[in-house]
Amino acid sequence: MHRRNFLFGILSAVLLAPFTALAAVWNKAAFEADKADVAAKALAISDEIESDQIQITAPDRAENGAIVQVEVRSAIANTEAIAILVDKNPTALIANFMFSNGAEPFVVTRIKMAETSDIKVVVKSGDRYYTNSRNVVVLENGCN
Repeated sequence: MHRRNFLFGILSAVLLAPFTALAAVWNKAAFEADKADVAAKALAISDEIESDQIQITAPDRAENGAIVQVEVRSAIANTEAIAILVDKNPTALIANFMFSNGAEPFVVTRIKMAETSDIKVVVKSGDRYYTNSRNVVVLENGCN
């Protein structure tokens, strides 16, 4: 009986380890922030530099804010992370993508937008943060 409990404990630890690692990466304060500046502070983003090396592809006008496709490509060397923020949303931080060495800093995602707002992208490279934004006009609310 002791051996069975021991083996069950070992198996449980092995299966739950990835979830524990994921919880360590999850930044609850950033993802629950209702304003972009609060989310940026929770991500320790400071002194952002405007950059045209961040390409944001999104529609000028979104028929329905429930599905807005956004593509982000960074030409900034050694891009480590890309954060997407929308200030006029119930939760401002939409996504925070981390890249390991050699990964192409390019993401495509669909987001919800509550109303017309800027999509702000922040790229981390070393100790520096770079930013660019694009305004999207939302014709129908997507965050009901």
